[in-house]
Amino acid sequence: MKALILAAGYATRLYPLTRNYPKPLLPVAGKPIIDHIAAKIEALRGVDEIIVVTNSKFASLFERWAKRRGRGLRATVVDDLTSTPELRRGAIGDLDFVIGRKGITEDLLVIGGDNLFDSGLEEFAVFSSAKSPAVVIGAYDIKDRKKAGKYGVVSLDSGRVADFQEKPARPASALVGMCLYHLPGCKLGLVGEYLKEGNKKDAVGFFIEWLRRKEDVFCFVFGGRWYDIGHHDSYREADAYFRAAGK
Repeated sequence: MKALILAAGYATRLYPLTRNYPKPLLPVAGKPIIDHIAAKIEALRGVDEIIVVTNSKFASLFERWAKRRGRGLRATVVDDLTSTPELRRGAIGDLDFVIGRKGITEDLLVIGGDNLFDSGLEEFAVFSSAKSPAVVIGAYDIKDRKKAGKYGVVSLDSGRVADFQEKPARPASALVGMCLYHLPGCKLGLVGEYLKEGNKKDAVGFFIEWLRRKEDVFCFVFGGRWYDIGHHDSYREADAYFRAAGK
């Protein structure tokens, strides 16, 4: 299995911190956000490579990060060949780009590069294996429907995704997608099929909503704490929490 970290965004809401520096390399509790993510991936059995997709503006910084890692899983950086926010491919566009560029045919674990949580990925991996060949997403209950409207909102039916809406005006639940997905190798071709229909390229949740209308998609609900580092407040909150927890 390969692991893909989505890190090609330009994080304009975090300016000036990210004007010339990528969000996943910002420090939380003394180490880059991406190191927290990589550590969780490396604790899994069966993953043989971490792929980081980024843009031309920040590719050299991620290459430097990959070289400094030393021991651990091989980390490969893929430049999506964009250089400005206006030209960005979007998360689904980047996912499709990497699948094609790397010729990936095996299972793929996909994680957003601004995704911080204190739970491990082992139970998610076991759950995903049990549900194979179905796609599995990770979700978290933020316990606030009003705030849930800022994310992709999930509705479940016996563990299956009954509905998935990106940033709905009236959220049906407080359960939100974490930008964490397990895509079996036999399902990767559906990403290209989705894009060929002219669908949205930005959030992967749009692909999940399209897919769950065609076939079963399952959801694993995480406990613990989860942070989507999207703005200055969430960045400060995550740093404070992980420092206090000694993570």
